[in-house]
Amino acid sequence: MTKRAIAALTALCGLILGTFFLGSSPGTLPGQVTALAQNHDFSDQQITGPYDVVKDWPKPVATLFPEEKGWTWGSTQAVFAQNPNRIFISMRGELPIIKGGDPLNTEVPGIGENGRGIWLTVPMPGVPNRNASIGPTASPGEPHVKFVAQEGRDYRWQHLVYAVDGEGNLVDDWSKWDKTFKRVHKILISPYDPEKRVWIDDDGKCAIFIFSNDGKQLLQTIGEPGKCGDDDKHFNRQTDIAWLPDGTFFVSDGYENTRVVKFDKTGKYLTSWGKPSWDWRTRKDVPGMSDPPPPNYFHTVHGIQVDPVSHRVFVSDRENHRIQVFDENGKFLDVWPLGPYAAIYHLLLTEDRSLWMSDGHGTFKILKYDLDGKMQYQWGTFGPLPGEMWGVHEFTTDQQGNLYTAEVFNGRPQKFRPRAGADPSHMVGKQMRVAWKD
Repeated sequence: MTKRAIAALTALCGLILGTFFLGSSPGTLPGQVTALAQNHDFSDQQITGPYDVVKDWPKPVATLFPEEKGWTWGSTQAVFAQNPNRIFISMRGELPIIKGGDPLNTEVPGIGENGRGIWLTVPMPGVPNRNASIGPTASPGEPHVKFVAQEGRDYRWQHLVYAVDGEGNLVDDWSKWDKTFKRVHKILISPYDPEKRVWIDDDGKCAIFIFSNDGKQLLQTIGEPGKCGDDDKHFNRQTDIAWLPDGTFFVSDGYENTRVVKFDKTGKYLTSWGKPSWDWRTRKDVPGMSDPPPPNYFHTVHGIQVDPVSHRVFVSDRENHRIQVFDENGKFLDVWPLGPYAAIYHLLLTEDRSLWMSDGHGTFKILKYDLDGKMQYQWGTFGPLPGEMWGVHEFTTDQQGNLYTAEVFNGRPQKFRPRAGADPSHMVGKQMRVAWKD
């Protein structure tokens, strides 16, 4: 036998023996991995951070509403947890369920260079099946889109606001108000209101509707529904609301206006501030605007929170990729640059005075900042699978520490349960509830 043959035989025997011994002791290597893994905090996993996603929450639309067989959530813009068994959700109508199956290869004419057609796979592997919010056949309500969808065929405009319990079962249906709404943007309850009135911010109607907690009565309307403007009585696609303990509230206004509006507790206009760095009519930057724009200039004023201790107002200047900070009367105090891709959809100031943010279409993450603008923690990743995120438009926590999200692009609500042993400082803190607890 040649030296080369002997060497080859020896290597082969070694491989067989190695495989035999590893195979005969299946607990050795996996056990080592398990032991090592126990030394690490699983909250460092970036997909769901310190949480486990609660699968199949809430129940499917056709389970909540049996007459909706074949339909699912449309663009889901709003979620608010009053308590662990009363979570408000709002969607921009329903969309037809996309069945699984083999992808379709189809030619799309005119999208290549020189007008040639390109063959594409639909749905495309590795990405969500559709954008539930933006597109000609997405959920209705998105302006500046050539909308061609037909009601009844491509969407259903019903069950726009409802509430579910901790198991995802229906507990309240506000469908009688469906015709009142055009584009519910956020649902909120003031932490300082013992009556727990429900504020529904409808940017499509340029109005804020305030309901009794049971949804039976519309108590007050701020703004003139269907008429947009930029004076003391009108909004132009306002986006969010925040309160001081005395009931004074602030409105971020908004997509097309570029200002913050301050009201007293009765809804009387007090003041406003802000200037445009972008013109919604031309859909271009204001000519001659610097980069970055000066303080007090905005492009998409999309979220707002106010600190009850210092009365500082934190404003998401979304498309300028920053947070601007003011005193309660509009005096500029600070700016936090967030990087060139940041797109902050929602802000939440928690009891521990941390400011949490959702980045809807920049990094797709949930982020924690202190009130000096220093990032403390972040988690989350893009995708359509349970626990992944695309377009978290509003998020909220209940008294048990559960986190709920509403995704405009994936078109769904999700629930995240705190993971045992996770670092509490990595969890979105307790939402402020001062005048009410449940």
